This record gives sequence, structure tokens and C-alpha cells, in this order.
Amino acid sequence: MASLRFYSGELVTDGATVAEILAPLGVTLQDYPVQAGAAAGLLQQASLTAAEQEEVLAALDTVFQRLRQERGYQARDLVVMYPEHPDIEANLARFHRIHTHDDEEVRYIIAGEGVFGFVLPDDRQVEVTVAAGDFIQVPAGLEHWFRLTGQRRIKAVRYFSARSGWVPHYSDRPLLPFG
Repeated sequence: MASLRFYSGELVTDGATVAEILAPLGVTLQDYPVQAGAAAGLLQQASLTAAEQEEVLAALDTVFQRLRQERGYQARDLVVMYPEHPDIEANLARFHRIHTHDDEEVRYIIAGEGVFGFVLPDDRQVEVTVAAGDFIQVPAGLEHWFRLTGQRRIKAVRYFSARSGWVPHYSDRPLLPFG
């Protein structure tokens, strides 16, 4: 279950309170237990081949089919980040700046953990740590950022209405240095 931290250091772990804080932003956070079946062992591996990634996506296809029906998503892929990944620094630098997207950002965390940051209506900044089983929807146009935790490991399914909508548009707002 996700936890939320204010820049002041205050930590919120109660799911209902986290949802209440994120509600004015339109951010949806849900708990979807990961049921990868025969592909569950692949979630323990640091890196995955393209074929293994497809195996994991196929094992989770019921989630994609439901989202396709409910929300019209057309595509999905699997992001696999780990400390030795050759592009980890470039990828992290790209999204660890405050930015928006033209389309909503949707991720289903299936292994590891990451941090989404948001600017609240009162300009305070918060960070939400998401881990396996967390499903997060960030509305289009919402200022946010993403980084990895100290583990520097995550496997997340991304769902798309249109891939072109995920191009980051950086804002001039400074990102506070969260611990």
C-alpha cells in the first residue's frame, strides 16, 4: 500500500487519508494485488528479455482488457529499471523534474517501488511511494515528477490511450529536495 510524505517530513500511511489528500488533484490510487501466475518468478529477476516482458504482460492481460473496456486504453508496455540498467540515469533525469503530460499517466507497479511527487493546490509538494500492487492514475496536465527509491528497482506496466501524450512538458517550478 502506498504511503505519502510531505516535504516537512510528515508521513501518512493510512490509505484513506492518502486518497483524501490526492483527491483534489484527481489522482487515483488503488490496490490491485499482483497475480502473475506462471510468470511470477520473472518478477524476481532484475532484467527481462523482450520475450520475458511479453510473458509478464500476457499473465496480467486481464487487467489490460478490463482497462481497455472501461477507459479505452489501446496499448501497454512494461518498464523494467534496476541499478545496472544501461539507461537508468538518463531515464531518471528525464522524469525527476516537475512536468506535465497531455495524456493521463497510468502505472501498475508489479515489483519494486518508485515515488511520484505532486504539487498540491496550496503549492505544497508531496511524494507518494508506490510498490507492488499499487495502481496509480495521474491526470493529464497535473504537475508531477517520478523517481526511484534507494532500491532503484521497479517493474511497472504503463497503459496508454496514445503514446504521444506521454511526452514531458517541463514547468519552471522548482522541485524541493525531498530527503
